[in-house]
This record gives sequence, C-alpha cells and structure tokens, in this order.
Amino acid sequence: MSVLRTSARRRLAVVTALPLAALLITSCGYGSKADKSAASPAASTGGKKLSADQVRIGYFPNLTHATALVGVQRGIFQKDLGGTQVKGTTFNAGPSEVEALNAGSIDIGFIGPSPAINAYTQSGGKSLKIIGGSASGGVKLVVNPKKVKSVDDLKGKKIATPQLGNTQDVAFLNWLNSKGWKVDPQSGKGAVSVVREDNSVTVDAFRTGAIDGAWVPEPTASQLLGEGGKTLIDESSLWPGKKFVITNIVVSQSFLKAHPDVVQAVLKGSVDTNKWINANPDQAKASANDALKSLSGKALKPSVLDSAWPSIRITDDPLAATLQAEADHAVSAGLLKKPDLKGIYDLDPLNKVLTSEGRPTVSDAGLGAK
Repeated sequence: MSVLRTSARRRLAVVTALPLAALLITSCGYGSKADKSAASPAASTGGKKLSADQVRIGYFPNLTHATALVGVQRGIFQKDLGGTQVKGTTFNAGPSEVEALNAGSIDIGFIGPSPAINAYTQSGGKSLKIIGGSASGGVKLVVNPKKVKSVDDLKGKKIATPQLGNTQDVAFLNWLNSKGWKVDPQSGKGAVSVVREDNSVTVDAFRTGAIDGAWVPEPTASQLLGEGGKTLIDESSLWPGKKFVITNIVVSQSFLKAHPDVVQAVLKGSVDTNKWINANPDQAKASANDALKSLSGKALKPSVLDSAWPSIRITDDPLAATLQAEADHAVSAGLLKKPDLKGIYDLDPLNKVLTSEGRPTVSDAGLGAK
C-alpha cells in the first residue's frame, strides 16, 4: 500500500489538472476501498517455469469478475502456468487497481471498460493493453416499485450509481441523455438526481428510502431485489445482441513485452476457466461464492446468488465494438474528451490460444495495434 500511496501523491497534480478524464478511472467494484491480498490456493504444479517466477493478477471480489474468482480458486490459472507462480490480489475500486498496474505492483488485471479507457488515454497509449474479455451484462436499474412504476416516474427521484464517472454512472447518464432529460454530469442534479455512493452502502440507503433506486452491477442489483426492489431496466436490453463489455483483461505493456509466454499462459487459463464455467454453471457459481467467502469472510445468500448469476455472460470475446460505444457515451455525458483508442487492444495472444483449440478468433473492431 505504501507504494500505491507514494505513486498516488506523485500523480496528484496530474489528476487534479485533468479532472474530467480522471473521473473515468473508477470502476464497478463494491464494498470497502481497502485492498486485500489473495494468494492462489493452488501451489505451483511443479511444471516448467516460464520466463517469470510469478505473475500477479488483480481482480475484484465481484461476480462480474467470475473468471478470476473461479480460475484462481480452482487452480486453473496455476495449472496452465506450470512452474510460474500465480499471486492474486483483489481490489474494490478501479483507481487502486490501475495505480497498482502502473506502479508495477500487479502485472495483469481484470477491470471494467471505463478505467481501461482512462488509463490508456491518460498515458498517451503507453499504460496498458486490453488482451481479452471476461464478462458481459450483469447491470440493472432496480427501483422501489411503490415510488417508481414506470420510466416516466423517475423524474424527480434519487437514483444511485457506484461512483462519479464509473462504468455504470456513464451508462445511466447516457441513458438519461437519450430520454432528453438534462442532468449536470458533475453534480448529478437535474431531472433525475444522480447520487454517487459506494455499492456497499446502496442497499441500506435503498432500505431506508434515502434513494429510490440504483443503476448497479451484480450482486448489488440482486441484493436490492431482495429488499423488495423491481428491475426497471436490464442494461443488456439496450445493447445490440444484448451484449456489452463489463469486464476486460488488461496487462501492463512492459510485462507484455518482457513475458509474452506468461501472458499467453494466463489467457489460456482464462479460456479454460470460461469453458469450465459455461459447461458447469451450478458448480461455477458455487465456486465463485466460495472465493467471495474466502476473500471477504462472507458468502452471498443463495437467493442473491441465484438471481445474479444468470444475468452475467462469461466470454472470451472483449466485445471491442461496445468499448468504443462506451467511450462515446462518456463523451456525450460530458465526462471525457473524445479519446483516441487506436492500439488499446492486442488480441494476438488470445487469438493464438483460440486458434490452437480450433475456435473462432475475436475482433478488435479496428482498435488494434497502430
């Protein structure tokens, strides 16, 4: 943590000078903002060591990061890495994970689209590369049905998002714009009051009536449903094919250059994990919940888990076209200047893995290497 604090102080002047862009560094985590370390429960398989002694993988204790939760918990990543040791570290917000990646404290991260976009653009295209997909969907607008019976009833209501400029905040502001409802992106004041608060307090705020609803990821959305909430909008219904990126796999460019074999092995582990999750959904959600209990000390209630799990699609495809769309949404919401995302993807390692298994390759939507 001292490395992260020192790095944060050095970067403070830059972040202060770029307030709008800096907002987009936040992500979709929930709970405490303190980082927690989680060593892989599976020891090195004793196989051949790759070009690095270890690889440090960052992710959130969140169901939309199920690939990392399950892949680390079941030792799938470790199996594919052989003698190179996996070290997992969890984060509860995008800023700390991006800082860790930039500071060299982690090598690879599972992270939402907004922090990936922001890190890439702020660094002039030198910070990270998106190398794979992980999850789509898992985001809903849940409301108090006694106060909000239709979309029009949202006017004048208080609706929470996880953080100013985070992935869900951008989505909600963009949706409000599409309705022609004016909301100041900074203050959240307007036709609808957008309340920015950590997901860890959203359920209590909903229960007490302090907010009338929330545009949030799973499992927070299902926790609100358990409190009597009703799904007004499933964000997937707003996207072509009901698919949009919620979690990507990123790598620091320095680690990618120095250890391409390790990166490809991690991607093999991701593909293997996703294949297992999709083939064994019941076992997979139990495994993800076991990982959450190990990391946080508390498992999700079965009713919440059963509600949340089906709305999340686990995928190898980074859905690159939707990343560009999400960046455009941030621009239209007034939270980001139009970014140049050319070069943000390097999908060659992932496509090599997919090709070796006789599976179709995935597209970078024209946002690959310059």
